[in-house]
Amino acid sequence: MRNSGYVFTPYQAPELSDFERLFDIFSELIVHTSGDVDEALEWLNVLDKEYSLTNDKYTMDDFIEDLKKKGYLREEILPDGKGQMSVTAKTERILRKNAMEQIFGNIRKSGRGQHKSKKSGLGDEATGEFRDFQFGDALENISITESLKNAQINHGVGEFRLTEQDLVVEDTHHQSQMSTVLMIDISHSMILYGEDRITPAKKVAMALAELITTSYPKDTLDVIVFGNDAWPISIKDLPYLNVGPYHTNTVAGLELAMDILRRKRNTNKQIFMITDGKPSCLRLPDGQYYKNSNGLDDYIVDKCYTMAAQARKMHIPITTFMIAQDPYLQHFVDEFTKSNKGKAFFTGLKGLGEMIFHDYETNRKKRMN
Repeated sequence: MRNSGYVFTPYQAPELSDFERLFDIFSELIVHTSGDVDEALEWLNVLDKEYSLTNDKYTMDDFIEDLKKKGYLREEILPDGKGQMSVTAKTERILRKNAMEQIFGNIRKSGRGQHKSKKSGLGDEATGEFRDFQFGDALENISITESLKNAQINHGVGEFRLTEQDLVVEDTHHQSQMSTVLMIDISHSMILYGEDRITPAKKVAMALAELITTSYPKDTLDVIVFGNDAWPISIKDLPYLNVGPYHTNTVAGLELAMDILRRKRNTNKQIFMITDGKPSCLRLPDGQYYKNSNGLDDYIVDKCYTMAAQARKMHIPITTFMIAQDPYLQHFVDEFTKSNKGKAFFTGLKGLGEMIFHDYETNRKKRMN
């Protein structure tokens, strides 16, 4: 075999620069501090003293200056005249990308949605079957191998030519959209007992947002949080999400989620709910709150079952991720899931992201009639 002139050497991963190494740590700290730059830098200084992250050639001041120059930080002047640093939209995008890579791994990105329908034609996902090229077919779906084979059969090898009649495309499925609402519990229990449950939850939300934006742009994701009440939050605000001194108004979260999905025109809809506790709060018609933190309250629980049944009538499955292992919660979650005909996972924090990704992929492959 002729020497091609290429020299192959073992692959060596590029070494991280001082800035990249520090930025990886800083990105993690920003999520843990809910976007508080000063606190994140304080923690970084502590780690620097303990592990010698910087040196005389590249100091912490150099790193902070680079953060500003590269557009990751901006300095704002407060009304009292003091300066305050905050992260930029560029940093928020990096945080979502990092979360996706950490949680979902090396998922291959594409610019197509992947909700299959039974109709074939000008779709996005290959069926494994071939058919003749038709006007309007995407050029990227043309099978070069099969088309060349056709050309040889039709015209012979001696006078080779490729015509439109020789072209073969790999058949595809039409694909539908999926609208997802992700509900995140921000009640006080999400940071109780020395366990930080809110940081993994918002990492999952950032990862899911990045996954949908980059891989499934036809899909939609709305994120809502629920404590005493429920309200939507912007995807860009996910790094700043924090818990409050709240009870758990699951009903308010479900009402808002269903209201959002009711306005979506596409067929496939679903709700993901990340929570670590029992429903313990309702807002009454007069605006007052009914709260009960002692065990499962039948009045509150029955309202939750009613909401689950309503979602079922709207063909909206609810997948509950219970990130607590309390046995007394299992009966409530089981009955809630039966009312909706949805799914439930009892899980700790480890593996939460993988479970949500698996369930998202499973749900989004339901075929439309």
